[in-house]
Amino acid sequence: MPNLIALLKVERDKVARQLNGLNAALAAFAGAYGVGDGAKPPRRRKLSAVGLANIRAAQKARWAKQKGTSNARKNAPKRRISAAGRALRFFPLSKDR
Repeated sequence: MPNLIALLKVERDKVARQLNGLNAALAAFAGAYGVGDGAKPPRRRKLSAVGLANIRAAQKARWAKQKGTSNARKNAPKRRISAAGRALRFFPLSKDR
């Protein structure tokens, strides 16, 4: 049993050394790439008022275009099926033909 405890302590020390190495590597990379504990998060880019107005105008134009095509379809005359077509569609198996 004492041998097992000694082996576990050796393993614990080995893992602790590996973790120290990983922490050092993370700190080096974080410093190189500007990401650190006290670093500010990157700021979002601001859109100018003119750019925002252009986007809004373009979206309104897309909505108007879509709405215009759907209104044209509503104003079209309603299609009606002929009597012969209705007979074929609703009574396809009638024996009087």
